[in-house]
Amino acid sequence: MKARAWLAVVSMIVSGHTAVGSPQDACRARAAEILAALKKSDYAAATTHFDARLRAGLSAAKLEQVWHDLLPAQFGAFDHAADATARDHDAGILVETPLKFANGWLNMRVACDEDGEVGGLFFAPGSAPENAPATPAGDPNLTEHPLAVDSPSGPLPGTLALPLGDGPFPAVLLVAGSGPNDRDETIGPNKPFADVARGLAAAGIASFRYDKRTRVHAAQMAGVPITVDDEVTDDAVAALLLLARQPHIDSARVFVLGHSLGAYMAPRIAQRDAHVAGLILLAAPAEFDLDVVLRQTRYLAGVQHATPEQAEAALTPIIAARNAIAKADPKHPPAGEFFHAPASYWLSVRGYDPIAVARALPQPVFVLQGRGDYQVTPADDFAKWQSAFAQSTRVSLKEYPGLSHLFMPAGDPPSPADYAKPGHVDAGVIADIARWIAALPRGSVH
Repeated sequence: MKARAWLAVVSMIVSGHTAVGSPQDACRARAAEILAALKKSDYAAATTHFDARLRAGLSAAKLEQVWHDLLPAQFGAFDHAADATARDHDAGILVETPLKFANGWLNMRVACDEDGEVGGLFFAPGSAPENAPATPAGDPNLTEHPLAVDSPSGPLPGTLALPLGDGPFPAVLLVAGSGPNDRDETIGPNKPFADVARGLAAAGIASFRYDKRTRVHAAQMAGVPITVDDEVTDDAVAALLLLARQPHIDSARVFVLGHSLGAYMAPRIAQRDAHVAGLILLAAPAEFDLDVVLRQTRYLAGVQHATPEQAEAALTPIIAARNAIAKADPKHPPAGEFFHAPASYWLSVRGYDPIAVARALPQPVFVLQGRGDYQVTPADDFAKWQSAFAQSTRVSLKEYPGLSHLFMPAGDPPSPADYAKPGHVDAGVIADIARWIAALPRGSVH
């Protein structure tokens, strides 16, 4: 669970010299000229608006790195800018310009002194201006609206996808798997959560997906003894409350759809929010620990025809981490990382049994499994869900031949190469989820 460093804020506030016009007009003009230069990739022209101290700290080359590399890597391609606003700030003026990127909104903030000289430029997560819904290109079935979840580390930008019409709509919270996933669960060219959101909208079901805390606030979380609740549960519970309060949403029909680690934690999420109408578990692990990592690594060593020496080199550090965690005292966890996560993280899942928690819940549950999934497998994981709920009228279970961990076509044999092939979540999977939701009577649990 390596956390990716999020965009570093570029900010310096210093003084400058005289500009013409009112302070707010002057700063607004500077901001517009900087943005125009950035859009033309003329970074040297953009820095001509900086005072000496900002220019020394933020050169044309560094500005190019931010605009050309860092921002697109995190937020996708720049689309357009909305109207700027100006206000008094400290000893000068602050102009904020909402910028729409492919994966969300940022605010470009330009700080000027009273003469209009620019002493600060930075980009921060933002939201769309009021009355600015967006329809994804080529999709007439929904509008997408920015919506951010509050977390202890700061806001988590997200997307509320609404079907056409006024509702109220049933809604699904999408909870991603392990690692610093964005709201679409992007992996290679694939965006499974975007596929699910759009497929559900076509069936009249709203959804909400958001960037994980380990992605947006990676720098704050690096080296901190985090738990699985920090990574998944706490933010999902906050997102549920936020989703249920939104206009056009039927608060009595809000579901949790978890994928992989998100599915593993979904029973705990429902345990903490009794208003959840039901659970949809995609590729739900029965267990999540370093033994699971060992199982996956052994499988991949075989698929990749690794030599015994190569397999041993891959397995040795995982075995060492597993053995250290097995002996660790939760009250005094050892320092350092254990296969890309602190001891506190692995210890936080010790003793958690998602099947046992799901068994004690009153809500309906739908468990879906791809037969071509080598990470969460039919034999090691789905079979345990089947054994626990095969006779249950509350829990539905279904397997899908030929589908991978992403519920896209799997190779033969399945491997990580499957994720590099462009594809989409199988339409039949999304249709089954929509039918399952539609078949549940409103308020069946509460």
